[in-house]
Amino acid sequence: MDKQFDVIIIGSGAGGGTLARHLAPSGKSILILERGDWLKREALNWNATAVFPENRYVSPDTWYDRNGQPFQPQVHYFVGGATKMFGAALFRLRREDFGEVRHYDGISPAWPITYEDLEPYYTKAEQMYYVHGLRGQDPTEPPASGPYPCPPLSHEPRIQQLFDDIAAAGYHPFPAPSAIMLDESNMAYSTCIRCQTCDGFPCLVHAKSDAEVIAVRPALEFPNVTLVRNAQALRLETNPAGTSVTSVVAEVEGEQDVFRGDIIVVSCGAANSAKLLLMSANDKHPNGLANGSDQIGRNYMFHNSQAVLAISIEPNPTMFQKTIALNDFYFGIDGFDFPMGNIQMMGKSLGPMFRGEKPIETALLPMRLLDEIAYHAVDFWLTTEDLPDPNNRVTVDRSGRLTLSYTPNNQVPAKKLYEKLKSMLGHLGMHPEHLIPRHAYMKTEIPIAGCAHQTGTCRFGRDPRTSVLDVNCKAHELDNLYVVDTSFFVSIGAVNPSLTAIANALRVGDHLLERLA
Repeated sequence: MDKQFDVIIIGSGAGGGTLARHLAPSGKSILILERGDWLKREALNWNATAVFPENRYVSPDTWYDRNGQPFQPQVHYFVGGATKMFGAALFRLRREDFGEVRHYDGISPAWPITYEDLEPYYTKAEQMYYVHGLRGQDPTEPPASGPYPCPPLSHEPRIQQLFDDIAAAGYHPFPAPSAIMLDESNMAYSTCIRCQTCDGFPCLVHAKSDAEVIAVRPALEFPNVTLVRNAQALRLETNPAGTSVTSVVAEVEGEQDVFRGDIIVVSCGAANSAKLLLMSANDKHPNGLANGSDQIGRNYMFHNSQAVLAISIEPNPTMFQKTIALNDFYFGIDGFDFPMGNIQMMGKSLGPMFRGEKPIETALLPMRLLDEIAYHAVDFWLTTEDLPDPNNRVTVDRSGRLTLSYTPNNQVPAKKLYEKLKSMLGHLGMHPEHLIPRHAYMKTEIPIAGCAHQTGTCRFGRDPRTSVLDVNCKAHELDNLYVVDTSFFVSIGAVNPSLTAIANALRVGDHLLERLA
C-alpha cells in the first residue's frame, strides 16, 4: 500500500465517514483508519438478549471515573462508529442553541457560527441520510431551506392514539425525524421492513441510515479511497517545528504501522479524539498536541438523559415506536423560565432488555412477566441539556488509561421534565403512578457509561486561548490538523447530536475541498 495520502481520516462514524464520502469525488487520495471492523451481519443483530444483557456489540474498553473506579463505556468500534447502534433520530439544534442561553445552573455559551451558517448543511445532511419528517408542527422548529427529503413515518395505532391524545391536551407533537430507508408507499421494494429492533440494535438488512451504509461504503466505490480496518491510532507525529502533523502511528492487526498524510482529520469521538491528541504530546506540544490552551479534554458533555417506561392501560403491540417527538417544554414552562428539553419516543421495550438493564432486580422474575410488562410499555426518552464545565474532562496517563471525570449539573430541569411528562400521563391512557425510570441500554449502573451523545473536549472558537479549533475545525496550533466529530461542540442543546455532526462534516468538507483544489 502507498502510505502517503492527501487526507487521512481517523474514525468512520458520523463525522469521519460523512467527510470521507464528501471528499471522495475530489480524486484526492483518502485513507480511512478505523479502529474496529465491519459489524458482523448475523441473526443475533436482532436478538434482544444478545444485544442487551450480553452486550454483544459493546466494545471491550475500560475507562475510569473521577474516583478511579473502572467501568465499561457503551462505545462501539465498528465501521460506521456509534451510528451502527444509534436510534437514527436526526434532529437539528434549535436556532437559539447557537446563541448564549441562560439555564437553571448557568450559561450555555454562544457558538462561533450561527444557525444560518449551518442550515444549508443541515439540509444536505438530511438529504444524504434519508431523513423522514414534516416541517411546521414543532413550535421550536428553526427555519429550513426546504422540506424533509422523505415523508414522515406513519404512526402505528397505539402511537397514533398517543399522538392524538397529546394534541388534544393542547400540546404540539410532531413526527420524529427518522433516518431509515423506509418506503411505506411501496413496501415490496422498501429496504426497511419497519421492525422492532432498530433503536439500540445494529440493522441486519442495512436499512438504518448509519455512516457505514450511507457514507463509507459509497466512498469506497471511488478508487482513491482506502479503508484500513482494525487500525487503532496510537499517536500523531509532527515536523520538528511542531507546526504540522506528518504521520499517524497506528496498530494494525497487532503490528505498528506508520501512515503519512498532508491533511490529518481526527474523528474518534469526543473522548477518544481528546485521548489521541493528549497521547501525542511532544517537545513542542508538551501538554498534548494542539493543547496550548489547556482545553483538550475539557467541557465533556453527554446530556442529562432519562429513559422512561410508562405502563399503558391497554396493550402496546407497536413494532416501530420511535415516531413522535415533543418540544413544547424545550425552553421551559409557565412558572419555570429555564430550558427543560426534548421528549421523544424510544424503540419498543422487549423483556430481555429489562434483564440487561436491571440484572439484580429482575433476577427472580420470570421472563414471561418481563415480556408482559414490555407488552404494555410505552417508552419515552427525555433529554435535558448538561452545561459545559471545564472540570468535566477526559485525561490520560502515560499508559493511555482514560479517566472521565464528570459531575452532573443542571439536574433540576431534568426533574421538571420528568414531572411534566408524569403529570400528562393520566390523560394519555397511562397509569401515572407507573412511570418507571430506566437506564436504557446500560448493563452497568454508572451513568457516565452511557456516552452515546458525548460531545465537547475539543471545542471550536475564534480565540486560541479558550478553544482548541478554529471555525473550520482546524487546530489553532497546527496547519493541517482537523477534528471532525462531536468534539467541536461548544454546547450540546437538548436533541441528539448526530445530525449536527454530519452537517458540520459536510461544512468542513467544503472547506477542505477548497484547500485541496
